[in-house]
Amino acid sequence: MYDLAILWEWIAFSVRWLHVVTAMAWIGASFYFIALDLMLKPNDALPEGAHGEEWEVHGGGFYHTVKYMVAPARMPEHLTWHKWQSYSTWLSGAALLMIIYWVGGELYLIDPTKADLALWQGILISGGSLTIGWLLYDAMCKSSLSDHPTILMLLLFVILVIMSWGYNQIFTGRAALLHLGAFTATIMTANVFFQIMPNQRIVVADLKAGRTPDAKYGKIAKVRSTHNNYLTLPVVFLMLSNHYPLAFATQHAWIIASLIFLTGVTIRHYFNTMHKTGSGPHWTWGVTVLLMLVIAWLSTASGTEDYDQAAARELTPYEQTYASAAGFQDAYDTVVGNCSMCHAREPVWGNMHWAPKGVYLETPGDVARHAEQIYLQAGLSHAMPPPNAIQMDDEARQYIVAWVREARKK
Repeated sequence: MYDLAILWEWIAFSVRWLHVVTAMAWIGASFYFIALDLMLKPNDALPEGAHGEEWEVHGGGFYHTVKYMVAPARMPEHLTWHKWQSYSTWLSGAALLMIIYWVGGELYLIDPTKADLALWQGILISGGSLTIGWLLYDAMCKSSLSDHPTILMLLLFVILVIMSWGYNQIFTGRAALLHLGAFTATIMTANVFFQIMPNQRIVVADLKAGRTPDAKYGKIAKVRSTHNNYLTLPVVFLMLSNHYPLAFATQHAWIIASLIFLTGVTIRHYFNTMHKTGSGPHWTWGVTVLLMLVIAWLSTASGTEDYDQAAARELTPYEQTYASAAGFQDAYDTVVGNCSMCHAREPVWGNMHWAPKGVYLETPGDVARHAEQIYLQAGLSHAMPPPNAIQMDDEARQYIVAWVREARKK
């Protein structure tokens, strides 16, 4: 019988691949159009209603782009809509979140040392919280705050800081940062789906009906698009953070995530200004480096339970299933003997300061909690431990395989 764990792993890999590809398409299109908009130059010879033009060269050809502030006098036969990059990114990201943090919630989502939650409660918080940011942000954008863009952005930052802190009080460190990224990405995609695209459709409908479109619809779309531009880089960081314990496995992870949003502003401000004026404000790089140094300093504080606390903690039902299975002791001895020098709260391998990906394999609870990952990484494959670190023989790997398969029978 085909091992469902292998199939599930490949499904997760495929969805992650799709998510990365669609994200590149969305981010690339977003950055290009922001840069293009800022580079537009006036020309007296432009058609009526045109705001500016830009000449570009790429791939051996020349491109001439003209922007209309509202719309051209006549709607062209062909009109390309840039929307599916955003939708596909969000949908694939939502699917990946469900695969990893809902189906695998016992391991990746729930942290029993932070909150005593059942898996269904964690999933409910996970899914429900993603809508909160959009509702608050959209309400602010539709209020009188829309006339004060700087205040609006500051309030959005406050919301993100609060959510960063809140997620870290409930979820595992990696899940907290990932959810903050998903929270922000939901705002960005909702901007496209609920504001940018509907307003563009209104303009197109007016043109087809022979009416003069109201310029306010284009203005609204532009504001939301600009917000998305400044949020993009922090979201990318948060999506990558689950690979780096220094980002998520510290007591200051929520502050690190908050500061990353400021680096997104400084970096984008440099490039946006450069596209518009030809020269970017170099002070932004100094501020960015300073912020990253503060983040690196904050990352040195661990927020995890120590070994004695972990050993004394009562096992969850999920962990108990694996810890009570036949063959656990042999598998446990194998894992501790081959993996704990790196996967420890205080690693002893080389100059390592943090366990890879924040995975600890010291106590029975640790090993039982990560059973399926151990099964894939060190049982079915030879990914772990690294061959240049220690050689695990096939008999040892079979202990792991036999143990996990026995646990699955329960």
